[in-house]
This record gives sequence, C-alpha cells and structure tokens, in this order.
Amino acid sequence: MNQASPVNTRTAERRALRFDSINDILKDVDRIVAAERAGTLRRTGNWTVGQTLGHLAAWIEYGYNGFPPEAHPPWLVRVIAKMLKNRILYKPMGAGMKVGRIPGGTLGIEPISTDEGARRFREALARLQRREEPKFHSPAFGPMTEDERLALNLRHAELHLGFQHPG
Repeated sequence: MNQASPVNTRTAERRALRFDSINDILKDVDRIVAAERAGTLRRTGNWTVGQTLGHLAAWIEYGYNGFPPEAHPPWLVRVIAKMLKNRILYKPMGAGMKVGRIPGGTLGIEPISTDEGARRFREALARLQRREEPKFHSPAFGPMTEDERLALNLRHAELHLGFQHPG
C-alpha cells in the first residue's frame, strides 16, 4: 500500500491476532513473507513488511544490546507504565502510540528488505525462545521476568503484524 499521506493507525483496519507462543508468531511471519513474495499481501499500516519485522526485532535486541537514550521515557510515563503493566502485557496493545518526540513516533523503523527484517526478527525471537537473559532492563517497566518479557513481545507482534494481511 503506497499512500501519499500516512494512515491513521488508530483507525486503520487490523487483523485481530492473539499469539500464545513464539511459534505462533513465526507461523504468521512465514505467511506474511510468502504472501508478499506471491504479490498477494495487503498492508493497512504505514510500514513495509521489512520495517515492521525490523522494528519488532529492534525492540527485542535492545534488551540484549542496550536501549537508545530516546527509548527512555520521562519518570511520569514510567510510573504510569508500571501501574498499567498487567494491562499492557496481557491485553491487546492500542495502535497509534508515539514514543516521545522521536521522528516517526518510534525506533527501529529504518527501511530494510523483507528478507533482512525476517532474518533479524527470527534471530531475536530465537534469543527469547532460548530464554537468554537480557543485559538491559525495560526503560518503561524496569526489571521483568522471562514470562513478562515474552508477553510484552507477543502483544507487540500482534499489534504490528495485524497491519499485514496475508489473505
């Protein structure tokens, strides 16, 4: 979908997804990549498949490699995030949220190919699946258990992959 102006993702059509495991995500990624290769993928968001997968990978990778300074919210946002932690981890994420004053509203959305995005996302998911201990705590939530980190990444993937419609 090439649009002249950005789509309002708060109101854009999205698939209702509910992932219970990393394997659920991987199956959906395979379907999305196959549909794009076949020319049958429909996108209702603003990002390419590569950008979407790269973004999801980046936020997992930050836990292992370090979060950019822009990813650290102000103290009030951290307090509110901690109060809403269970809702954020276990209910669907709302679309259209922006991270501070970051151009584009979030990090990790550089244009990359679908193959590169899929490779990076699969590698990042493999680290989660191995339960590899992150070196850096969440800038919003602080220390998290393995199950909480998994839940956060399952919800994050549901949000962004929902804009990709493999048919």
